[in-house]
Amino acid sequence: MQIDALKTLVIEALEDVKANDITMLDVSRLTSVTDWMVVASGTSSRHISALANSVITAAKENGVPPLGVEGENGADWVLVDLGDLVVHLMLPQTRELYDLERLWADLPTDSTDVGAGECAEDGAEEVGEEVKA
Repeated sequence: MQIDALKTLVIEALEDVKANDITMLDVSRLTSVTDWMVVASGTSSRHISALANSVITAAKENGVPPLGVEGENGADWVLVDLGDLVVHLMLPQTRELYDLERLWADLPTDSTDVGAGECAEDGAEEVGEEVKA
């Protein structure tokens, strides 16, 4: 699956389960581990689990089985590794504590509102640049 299609798939899977504050980061020039990170918030551990399940199910249905999933049961942070794209799902207080957006965005950032289907093409081509969904 092409990365643009995978980004759209993940955004739609998160929006379907009402994820909050979806942010997409292009980290391709900052790490060799992945090219994109998606960070989103859930309202409770149960909501985070539902978000993770939505992403995992959508990915599997489209031929992209996760390489790994960390922190699934009752966690305040779940990571879904889809290879070129890693999804971080957190409670708001955990997200604030670890502040991954600041950690990975060591260059100036611009935030752009993004809905499903509007990923990098609409403003996130620079390293460390954020796209808000």
